[in-house]
Amino acid sequence: MVGLLAACTTVDFEQLVSPLEDNQTEVGVIEGEWYSSKDEVTDYLITYDELPPNYLTKSEARELGWDNAKGNLWEVADGMSIGGDYFGNYEGLLPDESGRDYYEADIDYEGGYRNAKRLIFSNDGLIYYTDDHYKSFEHLYGEE
Repeated sequence: MVGLLAACTTVDFEQLVSPLEDNQTEVGVIEGEWYSSKDEVTDYLITYDELPPNYLTKSEARELGWDNAKGNLWEVADGMSIGGDYFGNYEGLLPDESGRDYYEADIDYEGGYRNAKRLIFSNDGLIYYTDDHYKSFEHLYGEE
């Protein structure tokens, strides 16, 4: 009769899951990569405290030849989106706090004329989304 002795080995749990790249977060965004969806840009802002590198301010885009009236951003800066400019909150729909500044970023931009989707994010960690060009806002992140 032949006996079988099973050997026991321990396996580290981290070896069972796919390892993250050095610059990747658990939510799936990788530092330095380009993103334009609501969820990915939100995750990037939360994780890295800045927009992904595919965002240009309006001023930076204009220096490259962008003209909003022509909808030509991808003709002068292929694949880029507009973001990082000051958002005034003039209608007062977002919480106002002393020292709080808001900024905006286009979402789901696919070239041509800009759409109505924006992320609005503050210098103190609030993030909102609008898909109707600032008429209404969905709170995504941060303590109001």
